[in-house]
Amino acid sequence: MAAPPRLPVVAILLLLFLALAAAEPPQGERSALQAFLAGTPHERALGWNASTSACAWTGITCDKANATVIELRLPGIGLIGRVPPSTLGRLPNLQVISLRSNRLFGSIPGDLFTLPRLRSLYLQGNLLTGAVPAEVGRLTALEHLALSHNNLSGPVPFALNNLTGLRSLRLEGNRLSGSLPSISIRRLEAFNVSYNELNGSIPASLARFPPDSFAGNLQLCGAPLVDRPCQPFFPSPAPSPSGGGGAAVPASKKKRKLSGAAVIAIAVGAGAAALLALILLVLCAVHHHRQGSAANADDGGSKAAATPGTRGGFTPSTASGEMGGAGGGEYTSSSKEISSAAAAGGGAADRTNRLVFVGRRGGAAWQQGFDLEDLLRASAEVLGKGSLGTSYKATLEEGTTVVVKRLRDVAAARREFAACVEAAGAVEHRNLAPLRGYYYAKDEKLLVGDYLPAGSLSARLHGSRGTGRTPMDWDARMRAALCAARGVAHLHTEHKLPHGNIKSSNLLLRPDPDAAALSDYGLNQLFAPPPARPAAGAAAGGYRAPELLDARRPTFKSDVHSLGVLFLELLTGRSPAAAHHGDGAVDLPRWVQSVVREEWTAEVFDAELVRMGGGGAEEEEMVALLQVAMACVATAPDARPDAADVVRMIEEIGGGHGHATTEESEGTRGVSEEERSRGTPPSGATP
Repeated sequence: MAAPPRLPVVAILLLLFLALAAAEPPQGERSALQAFLAGTPHERALGWNASTSACAWTGITCDKANATVIELRLPGIGLIGRVPPSTLGRLPNLQVISLRSNRLFGSIPGDLFTLPRLRSLYLQGNLLTGAVPAEVGRLTALEHLALSHNNLSGPVPFALNNLTGLRSLRLEGNRLSGSLPSISIRRLEAFNVSYNELNGSIPASLARFPPDSFAGNLQLCGAPLVDRPCQPFFPSPAPSPSGGGGAAVPASKKKRKLSGAAVIAIAVGAGAAALLALILLVLCAVHHHRQGSAANADDGGSKAAATPGTRGGFTPSTASGEMGGAGGGEYTSSSKEISSAAAAGGGAADRTNRLVFVGRRGGAAWQQGFDLEDLLRASAEVLGKGSLGTSYKATLEEGTTVVVKRLRDVAAARREFAACVEAAGAVEHRNLAPLRGYYYAKDEKLLVGDYLPAGSLSARLHGSRGTGRTPMDWDARMRAALCAARGVAHLHTEHKLPHGNIKSSNLLLRPDPDAAALSDYGLNQLFAPPPARPAAGAAAGGYRAPELLDARRPTFKSDVHSLGVLFLELLTGRSPAAAHHGDGAVDLPRWVQSVVREEWTAEVFDAELVRMGGGGAEEEEMVALLQVAMACVATAPDARPDAADVVRMIEEIGGGHGHATTEESEGTRGVSEEERSRGTPPSGATP
């Protein structure tokens, strides 16, 4: 008897594919989604066609078998009104809900708290009111909770402590009141309750988060708000009993009418105070206007002023090349939506106008974490303006924070731009801030990198020297000098790449003092040479080597000169562009040379550093580093040491400064940048 015919492998695979395609979530989940959409007005058509599988609907993600709905993502589609009850709660396997940046109002839907597998809940940027329900503690699988920029009120619930797996909690920009509960969640990495109406002392369990997490709450006190320590509370003495020191005065007798003269005096005083306030406002306005004009002149005549700390939507557009830098105020919701067509660039532009990840780790962990659309929707805060462009702190939906630098005056074509950025992205060293990706369009060029919250060396050295500031001691300055030298030496020896933009604002600090990192390296080829772009590069603001005529062509020796100026800045506490000798301003190396020539070497060192003292050993090290710095800023390039020699000389000055030698720092390449930035030992443990 003949054997039955066998189906070919291709036919079997086709049948399996058709079986999976025909798989459909239960009818109850499908009807719940339809009821949700029908009960919530929306501005954009979603195309939830009843004839197609629910797993193919816009914003819906099912599991691999298409057997159940696990994600609902409908950000910024114009949802209006209340979330209908008994809809989303009928999707028992939901893991992610993202309804951010819509116009939902009313209280937080109660049936969301019945979803046992929910890991991420993003409701920020809506108009929700009422309290944060204590029922949120039922979501024991929750890892990310974002309720920021709504109109929520009431206290922060203590029940949040039940969410032991929580990694990010964002409640900023609401009207929450009362005292903060002691939230002790070991895995919590991102926490923000800024710009609410909270009061009282910050619990010790939350003091590990930066001051920005608590900003805008005028009645909060305690660490980490060093300028607002909590005052002890002394209750007023109780009134004496009637039989004690005297009889109580009836309330009716305490009320006295003001005399006419008192009323006139109060009116005159109020008028004088108002006049004084008006004068002060005018003076402040004139002062700010002058400062803004000076800043624009120093920054290459840029017309777009950006104030550090201003929050706004970060919205570059592939169509127009515009990006929102500053919003309408500190409390403004900072998410703006762009259409998917604009995000993709449309048609052929989709293949070119996209976020490109660079480097070994940039293409792996980061590419899985977000894409261009996520970046365009992120909230943004201006960090500062430099010679290359404006830097923004961008916070993504999942709580990840990155730095986005919006470049200006880029002269490089796409191919040259990509080659330059990819070469910089290939660099891996603990003392060089990694470049993660870039975006190139006709009118918009962006760079994406790690956000290091500790700030720059420039801010640490030259920030306000008033009360509450922690001075930078000699050990910290020596470690910063060594970190900068090691980063430059690695660029020169391992990658044959000049840095080209060494300055204190580009040396970013970390909790680990041996892991400070230089940024903005290897980018000079992207910009037009002088005079179209004067002082663009290593030497802007006093760091530039005297022989460097073309800012696009930095050399190893010009890098060493800039490194020497950085050392002088650490020693003197002076900004390189603000040194003075007699009646005129000179660059920092010339000023130091003039003082040393007159044998007033002690006058060179920062008075703040001298006041802190440290004995003869520190003074000897300061003089030794001064000698290294003067060798680095020699007028003749050939007279300057190589960067590797500079590292060796600094290591020989003080063996106790910096726990890692050059070889040890090279050996940390296998550790992720996230671990290094947190000071995590190279054991591979997740922070």
